[in-house]
Amino acid sequence: MLLSVLRKFKDNKYSLQKIEYICTMKISATRILYILLISTAISSCSKFQKVMKSSDFNLKYDKAVEYYEKKDYYRAVSLFEDIENIFKASEKGQKIQYYMSYCYYNQGNHILAGHYFLNFAGRFPNNEHSEECEYMAAYCSALLSPEPSLDQTYTRQAIDEMQAFVNKYPNSTRISECNRIIGKLRYKLETKSFEAARLYFNIGDYKAATISFKNNLEEFPDSPFRENVRFLMLKSWYLYAQKSILSKQPERFQNTINEYYALIAEYPETQYLKEAQKIFADATEKITKK
Repeated sequence: MLLSVLRKFKDNKYSLQKIEYICTMKISATRILYILLISTAISSCSKFQKVMKSSDFNLKYDKAVEYYEKKDYYRAVSLFEDIENIFKASEKGQKIQYYMSYCYYNQGNHILAGHYFLNFAGRFPNNEHSEECEYMAAYCSALLSPEPSLDQTYTRQAIDEMQAFVNKYPNSTRISECNRIIGKLRYKLETKSFEAARLYFNIGDYKAATISFKNNLEEFPDSPFRENVRFLMLKSWYLYAQKSILSKQPERFQNTINEYYALIAEYPETQYLKEAQKIFADATEKITKK
């Protein structure tokens, strides 16, 4: 294969010397480019360090804004942090708080960003960015909301903050977005509640299942899982009654019948109708025999 390659180069009037020359030039160009990149990076770092060490606070502010506008949030926030207390009581101090909030936000640090947004809205309620920052604080909490299977503290916090924003700014252009986010967050809570109750059902802890399903119905009356919850509530009482001692069975079979009527009242054509009717018939028979 090597011979064929060499013949090809020979046919095209290339000599090995020319090939070596071209390869050398390419390697040299790559090295030059690499050296230039390293030099630029070193120079950039050197300039930044000079600004950081400078006692000219206005220069630091100007450079921080410059870095921010270039989306270099790491350098921007480093400078802002250094002069944050210097300009605390001035108009620049308000701008620094605003810039820092977005620096942390764009770095993906939503905990710190949320803190700064909320702090800004609280300290400067008359600032033109106050409403925006209050919304962003709630939005950061929403971004911290995890999957339904995990702890939902941030989800509940985000819902409360979003709802507080809606109540405070009823005419805001952000209201529809707030309601969309609240709906999405509530769905997480509904899912977690439903899955937790269903887990009790699946492992055969029917007493705990009946309690959890009842809590789900009360806390989330408009849940998309409501029909499923109604049926599983019925089935949980039925299976719980079957496993109970004889003295407890009449009461629990009666609860089964009550849940059947509740299911049919809300969903007369429920997808679980056939199974529900069988459970109802058996529970009724059990009570009649007693």
